[in-house]
Amino acid sequence: MNCSETNLGDAVLVAASGRIDLSNADSFKDALSEALSHAPTVVIVDLGQVDYISSAGLRSLMIVSKASKAQGKSLAIAALQPLVLEIFTISRFSLVFPLFDTVQAAVEKLAPDALSKLDPS
Repeated sequence: MNCSETNLGDAVLVAASGRIDLSNADSFKDALSEALSHAPTVVIVDLGQVDYISSAGLRSLMIVSKASKAQGKSLAIAALQPLVLEIFTISRFSLVFPLFDTVQAAVEKLAPDALSKLDPS
């Protein structure tokens, strides 16, 4: 699992790739927590390159989500692969997090002022 962070102004985009499981869930949580610490209003997590997430990865998302609410910020998930979307649906995490088909859709809804900073590729 790798994570990269992009500051979009009102939003911070965290793009993850690979598998998120017990072996790296703490690193994933730490990357999200770091992004949350300097995000003005919202962290958007791009899971478009994630092919699997375990319950440990879901737990990391829940921990950061609770922290975001305590800070008056939002956490949203974008671009889930079919298997990852199925995991979110089965675990009912699809009811816990705002899910978006694309990163652009998430930015348009949650941080429209950041659209100009979003890489169109």
